[in-house]
Amino acid sequence: QVQLVESGGGLVQPGGSLRLSCATSGSIFSSFVMAWYRQASGNQRELVASISRGGSTSYADSVKGRFTISRDNAKNTVYLQMNSLKPEDTAVYYCYAPQYTVWGQGTQVTVSS
Repeated sequence: QVQLVESGGGLVQPGGSLRLSCATSGSIFSSFVMAWYRQASGNQRELVASISRGGSTSYADSVKGRFTISRDNAKNTVYLQMNSLKPEDTAVYYCYAPQYTVWGQGTQVTVSS
């Protein structure tokens, strides 16, 4: 079965940190690019960060310097380390494999005092 499974979301105070994980099958992890998207209530889904098979990364301006996308080949897992979280980061975060057009189920991140 081809699927992505996110975990690590939750409620955190402004300035806090969370690490999201995206567990994948080996075939999906071999995708040229893996990405994290997010969708805030009432908004369109937007690209947060991406990482190529070769390790090149890209970030939305709104998260640059605060978020880090990475991968663990042995665990077939993609991570999103989120630091210095702001209320505007509140959203459902989705893992995405563009080559397979496969989305994870999403994990809620809420940043609030």
